[in-house]
Amino acid sequence: MKRSLRRKLDARKRRTMKRIDKANWNGQSPMLTCPTVQYELAEKTRAVAAGGIGVAQQVVRQLGISESINHGCPVFKFHMPYSEADHVLNIAFNLFAGGTCLEHLELRRNDEAYLDALGAQRIPDPTTAGDFCRPFSEGPIPKLMEALHEPRLKVWQQLPDSFFELAIIEGDGTMVETCGEKKQGIGMNDKRQWGYHPLVMTLANTREVLYLENRAGNRPSHENASGYFDRSVSLCRKAGFRKIRLRGDTDFSQTKHLDRWHSDHVDFVFGMDAMPNLVDIAENLPDSAWNELKRKPKTATKPKKTRAKRPHVQRTIRRRKEIQKQDSGARVRRRIRRQPDRVQAGLSHGRVA
Repeated sequence: MKRSLRRKLDARKRRTMKRIDKANWNGQSPMLTCPTVQYELAEKTRAVAAGGIGVAQQVVRQLGISESINHGCPVFKFHMPYSEADHVLNIAFNLFAGGTCLEHLELRRNDEAYLDALGAQRIPDPTTAGDFCRPFSEGPIPKLMEALHEPRLKVWQQLPDSFFELAIIEGDGTMVETCGEKKQGIGMNDKRQWGYHPLVMTLANTREVLYLENRAGNRPSHENASGYFDRSVSLCRKAGFRKIRLRGDTDFSQTKHLDRWHSDHVDFVFGMDAMPNLVDIAENLPDSAWNELKRKPKTATKPKKTRAKRPHVQRTIRRRKEIQKQDSGARVRRRIRRQPDRVQAGLSHGRVA
C-alpha cells in the first residue's frame, strides 16, 4: 500500500475515534437528524462492495492458481470461453463477495465494477455454473484439492524457517445441517438432524483446510480419516516440515494405524476411550512417567462483570398456562360433583320424569 493511502486511512480512523468518544460530545440531542443529502452519479468512477476482490485476483495471478487448476483438474476438452479455473474462481469469488448460493452469481455478473475488478468481460451465470458442478464426482474433487497444493507450497516457501519445525495436522468431523428435503447424499444423525457430516483435515499451524470429504449426516467421524491423514503427511513432508504430529479426538484413534505411523516417525495425540485394560495400565504407571496437566485459568486477571440474568419469559408463560388448566379442570370436577345433588333434588320435587 502507498504511504499516502496509509496516511489518509490513519487520519480518517483518528477522526472517527475522536468523533465517537463520549468526552467529545458537542451537546447534540437528538443524535439522528435529517441532513441534506445529494446523490450524484459519476461518469468514470465506479465502486464495488467487495473491495478486496481485486487484491484476491492479484494473488491468484501471482501464485498461478488458474494454471494449476486447469492443468490438475481437466474437465473440458475446449475452453469456449470459460476454463475450469474460471468456474472454480467464479464460485469462490461469489462467496468472497457475500453470496451464499449460485443464484447470487446473477448479481455479480450484472455489476460492472465487479467485472472490472476481475478484468472479465463476463462471468458464468448460475445455470452455467450449475452445469459445471454436475460432472464433478469422486474423481475430479480430489484432483482439484491436489491442484491447489501447488500454489499452497509456494506460499509456505515464503515463510521463515521456524515455520517448518512442526506441522500439526488435525482431523475432525462437523455437522452441517440443511433444511432441504431433496438434497442428494444427506443423512440423519443421532440427534435427528438432517444434513452432511464432512471430514475436515486442517493444518493447525495456519488453520487452513488441506483436505475435505463430504459425507452423509449418519456417517462416523473417523470414516476414511486414515487415508487423508496419510495424504496430509505426504504434503507436509514435501513442503519440508521436520516433524509431523497428528491430532484428533477419540473417534480418530484407530489402533490398526498407530504402529504404522509410529514406525514412520509420525507423532500423534489422540483421545482414547477408557477401556478397562488401558485404565489398569495407566493406574500402574510410575509417578515419573507422567506430569500433571496445568490448564490456563478460564477467568481473566480482572474480575469479569456479569449482567443480571433476565427472566425466562417462555417458562413463565408455560407455568401460567399450566396453572390455568389446573384451575379450569378443578372447576369442571366441582361441577360434576354437584350435578348428582341437583338431580336428586329434582327427583324429590317431581321435576324429572
